[in-house]
Amino acid sequence: MGGLYGFTGETANPVEWKGMRATLWTAAALGLCFAVLAGVHGQAPPADLSPIPRLPGVGPPPLPPAPPRPSIGEVAPEKKPPKVELLSVERIWDAAPHNAFTDLIRFRGRWYCTFREGSAHASPDGAVRIITSGDGRAWMTAFRISVDNADLRDPKLSITGDNRLMLSVAAVYHAPAPPRHQTLAWYSLDGRDWGIAFKIGDPDMWLWRVVWHRGSAYSMAYSTRLDRYLRMYVGPMGLRFQMVADRVLEQGKPSEATLVFNRDDSALCLVRRDGNPNTAMLGYSRPPYRGWLWRDLGVRLGGPDLLRLPDGRLVAAGRLYDPKPRTALLWLDETQATLEEFLTLPSGGDNSYPGLVFDDGLLWVSYYSSHEGKAAIYLAKVRLPPPEEPEEQQSEKLVF
Repeated sequence: MGGLYGFTGETANPVEWKGMRATLWTAAALGLCFAVLAGVHGQAPPADLSPIPRLPGVGPPPLPPAPPRPSIGEVAPEKKPPKVELLSVERIWDAAPHNAFTDLIRFRGRWYCTFREGSAHASPDGAVRIITSGDGRAWMTAFRISVDNADLRDPKLSITGDNRLMLSVAAVYHAPAPPRHQTLAWYSLDGRDWGIAFKIGDPDMWLWRVVWHRGSAYSMAYSTRLDRYLRMYVGPMGLRFQMVADRVLEQGKPSEATLVFNRDDSALCLVRRDGNPNTAMLGYSRPPYRGWLWRDLGVRLGGPDLLRLPDGRLVAAGRLYDPKPRTALLWLDETQATLEEFLTLPSGGDNSYPGLVFDDGLLWVSYYSSHEGKAAIYLAKVRLPPPEEPEEQQSEKLVF
């Protein structure tokens, strides 16, 4: 017959029974203690051994909850890369009937934006205006120039090797004056007093943009005659531009071109084409820049600008045509020779001709557009994402 708590007297010898009896008495005493405490505090004895709640401000802080783990076979969500941010777009000038063809630069702590003013996109009365601002918001005129017998077009700003501001402009003389085209340049120490104009390059060669490298000015000019081709110039100190290489590109009627120089003195050239084919070209050359290698980017691009960021990436800008004309920012992969649009700026109709400046972590973009009515000048500020980490570390970067 079963004994107390299931033990039988037949199987328990006296020694074993004595130990069991002591254990039972201990358990009974503990139960009595819990009952007394419950009577004092008005609480039931704990049903388990859960931790006693921690008093506020006493002891170490609790650990944060662990993130949920994906179930077996479930793919963890990927981290989304940071996006491009269009921080602001402001119309900064619209005084003339048609305001277009911009460029932008930062010089001695101030912003300078230049553009053409006229009665229409292609009119004989084109003049060039430069406006300036200390903060990029409030703008005032610094300089305006016109020529009686010429339409002034496509002004560009650059900083010389001796820290002067250079303005280069193409003068389209009224018929029947020969030649029809001549590139002119003005220079200024303060952005306000500009002195007289200098002729740079040969007649009927449009030095569309001037870029400085190691104290010399370079430009990839295009012929304005029926026989369209590119010719490279160099101008020590920005004067007396001399031909470096002739007919460096002829296929597809090349025109507007911009240069970027690398740390190893090699150069890249982004070129618009207006013939057949009409897609943009990317050129590569090393000193003395007499021979160029070209690759088709497969994208039609108008009014191009090109900027090397401090982290090494290349930002291009200009007018894209498909499915409709717009001013866009693009990544240029010089190794793969590709253009990838990453931001469309508010634009439409008659638009494009941007200027690019990277300052204080932001990309500043001047451009013109007629999406709000007449063609006006706009200024956009863009925050770019950091560069993506390459999947594989390349020992050498090959171009072309």
